[in-house]
Amino acid sequence: MAGNGVFAEIIDGEVYKYYCEGEWRKSASGKSVAIINPTTRKTQYKVQACTQEEVNKVMEIAKAAQKSWAKTPLWKRAELLHKAAAILKEHKAPIAECLVKEIAKPAKDAVTEVVRSGDLVSYTAEEGVRILGEGKFLVSDSFPGNERTKYCLTSKIPLGVILAIPPFNYPVNLAVSKIAPALIAGNSLVLKPPTQGAVAALHMVHCFHLAGFPKGLISCVTGKGSEIGDFLTMHPGVNCISFTGGDTGVAISKKAGMVPLQMELGGKDACIVLEDADLDLAAGNIVKGGFSYSGQRCTAVKVVLVMESVADTLVEKVNAKVAKLTVGPPEDDCDITPVVSESSANFIEGLVMDAKEKDATFCQPYKREGNLIWPLLLDNVRPDMRIAWEEPFGPVLPVIRINSVEEGIHHCNASNFGLQGCVFTKDINKAILISDAMETGTVQINSAPARGPDHFPFQGIKDSGIGSQGITNSINMMTKVKTTVINLPTPSYTMGLILVFGGRDD
Repeated sequence: MAGNGVFAEIIDGEVYKYYCEGEWRKSASGKSVAIINPTTRKTQYKVQACTQEEVNKVMEIAKAAQKSWAKTPLWKRAELLHKAAAILKEHKAPIAECLVKEIAKPAKDAVTEVVRSGDLVSYTAEEGVRILGEGKFLVSDSFPGNERTKYCLTSKIPLGVILAIPPFNYPVNLAVSKIAPALIAGNSLVLKPPTQGAVAALHMVHCFHLAGFPKGLISCVTGKGSEIGDFLTMHPGVNCISFTGGDTGVAISKKAGMVPLQMELGGKDACIVLEDADLDLAAGNIVKGGFSYSGQRCTAVKVVLVMESVADTLVEKVNAKVAKLTVGPPEDDCDITPVVSESSANFIEGLVMDAKEKDATFCQPYKREGNLIWPLLLDNVRPDMRIAWEEPFGPVLPVIRINSVEEGIHHCNASNFGLQGCVFTKDINKAILISDAMETGTVQINSAPARGPDHFPFQGIKDSGIGSQGITNSINMMTKVKTTVINLPTPSYTMGLILVFGGRDD
C-alpha cells in the first residue's frame, strides 16, 4: 500500500521525499512538514520542507528539460501519457489510501478520483494529438488592400515551465488536470501540492516517473508556503501558473506580472428553484450538490434560492434526504466525513453561530465532534447573515426564500463569486433566460453544479477565477501561437499555377 512496493523509494524513514531530476531526494533543510489526519487530528505523514535553493535547482533543471521535450514527437508524448494513466489506475488502492487519511475523503470516492485522473490523462493525450497536430494556413488577399503575396502558417508552441498548484480537496485529479495538458503541449511541469494531499500527489508523481518521462521534466516540491510559496509563484523561471484554491490566488495574480494565469478560486454556487420545478429532482440534487464530500467542493451548492410558494415542500423533501446521510470516518464510506482541518471546522462553526444569533431556522440540531460536523440545513436565511454570502466549504447549506425570479438572480449576481449556478424548472425558455442573466461561468439546468466531465469548459468570473479549464482549454492556454509568414515576390493564385507551370505532360 502507501509507501510500500513500487512506492518504497519515495519515502525515507517516516518522511516522504521530494522529486527532482528524475530522483527522490531529501531536502538539505533537514526539516519536515506534518500532515494531520482530519479524523484522528494526529500526524499521519511527513513531507520534506524544501528550501528556496532547491526550488532554484528545480527551475533550472525544468527549463533545460523542456527544451529537449519540445522536440519530442507528439505521438511519443501521448504514448508516455497513456502509459502513466495505466500505471496510475493500476495503483489506485495505495493512492486512495492516502486520500482517505490525508483529507478524509470517503474510501469509494478516493478510488473514483484516482481512476478519473487516469482517464483524464488518457483523454488529454488523445485530444492533444488532435488539436496540436493541426495548424492554420492564411492568405493575405482576404484583407482589403492586399494581394496574395503572403502565406501565413500558424502553429501552437509550448510556453515553457508550468507551475501547477492544486487544492487539498482533489489533490490528484486537479493536479493531473494541469500536468497532462502541460506535458502534451511540450512544457515542463513543477508541482507544488497542497500540504493536505501532498502524499497522495507524491504517489501520483511516481506513476509518471515509472512511465519513463525524461529526467527533470516533472518536479514536485513540498514545503511551507511561508518559505517557498511566494518564491515559487514569483520565480523568474515560471512561464505560466495554473492554480486552484482560494484567496491565495488573488495575491498570486497581483504578484505574477506578465505570466499567463489559469485560476479557479472558489464559488458561492446558487441553486434557484422555481414554482414549476420537479421538487423531488431538485431536492436530490441539492443534497448531492450541497453535501457530497461534506460540502468541500468549489462547485457545491452553497445557497438555495427557492420561490416562497414551494419552499415548505422543498425544505421538507431536502430534510428527509439529509436524515438519511451517514456520518462518520471516511474508511466506512460515510457520506459526511471530517472536514480537512480544525481551522476549517472553526470557520464553519462561526458561520453557523452567526446564523443562530440572527434567528435562522435550524432544520437539524448543530452537532460537532472534533473536525466532524453533522449535515445542517438552515432555513429562512436572510441577506444580513454571513452564511448568505461566505463560502463555508463544509456540510452547512442555507435556504433563502424569494418572491420572484428577479430576486433570486439579484442575490446570485450580488455575490463576489461567479463560478457556477443551477436552476430547476420545467420551462426551458425560463431556464435559458435565467442562465443568461446569472453572472457565473457555468449554469446547470435541472442538475447540481459540477466540474466534469473533465473535457467540458470550466471557468469562473469575478473573484472565482481567471481563464478557463477543461482539457482542450488547458492545452490551448498552456501554448502560444507561433506564426511564420512566407513573402512571395509576386501575387500567387492557385488557379493560375497551371498557366505558370504549363500543366501536366501525361
